[in-house]
Amino acid sequence: MSVVTTVQDRGVVRVAGPDAASYLQGQVSQDVDRIEAGSSAWSLLLQPTGKLVAWFRLHRLDGGTFLIDVDSSSVESLVARLERFRLRTRVELTAETGWRMLSRRGGELPSVDGPSARFEWPGFSGPDVLAPDLVVPDGVTTDDQAFEIARLAATVPTMGVDLDGDTIPAEGGAPLIEMSVSFTKGCYTGQELVARINSRGGNVPRPVRTLVSEAPIEAGATVRLGGDEVGHVTSAAGSYGLARLLRKAEPGVAVDVDGVAAIVQPPP
Repeated sequence: MSVVTTVQDRGVVRVAGPDAASYLQGQVSQDVDRIEAGSSAWSLLLQPTGKLVAWFRLHRLDGGTFLIDVDSSSVESLVARLERFRLRTRVELTAETGWRMLSRRGGELPSVDGPSARFEWPGFSGPDVLAPDLVVPDGVTTDDQAFEIARLAATVPTMGVDLDGDTIPAEGGAPLIEMSVSFTKGCYTGQELVARINSRGGNVPRPVRTLVSEAPIEAGATVRLGGDEVGHVTSAAGSYGLARLLRKAEPGVAVDVDGVAAIVQPPP
């Protein structure tokens, strides 16, 4: 892929206190004990039913403090969900503003102060740097449209856009589960549904799929297969779109997207 770069506002929740690690270990899908200071990992926060509250990156700082890096639209629901089960644990949750993330795919970034990590997805890998009031370094050119097209082509969903509170985690794709879920850690809230679907091969009712066309695709458009509605476009850029489609809209089939002919792209 070509080199693409973007900068985005991010929501950050600081998790501190003597019980921070043990509390998070019982709440999120990632094995928190395996995250070393100065590193990070992707994780999920779920409702007890197993449906998604947030998909986020968890940064572990020195001293046992954590930063939850999430899309801005999910901060309120994430904090409310964590507070709900906090009870008598010695944990403080603080939502912070002013954080931004500089992301590059297909190349490297110059040194920027702040927690950094890599995003690894088929055809869409590269570094991310998170910092308060981040300034784009000299010589770095951002192109939000090109970055969005690359994201869609790689079938990478965005929390709050392509994934929401009605999403079953596995609908986000096998790479999301592989990056974000530990199947060897102890119990966490919402684990049962994730484990059950994984044991059945990951089959879900409405997987996220990429649509490809020779004409522009619009977000919100209805997707039809043989005249039957099978989903709606959740995000789009150029001739690419993402949609959570009924399972019968299999990869490779032709669909109609509000009058635009498109193909359901196989997963990366």
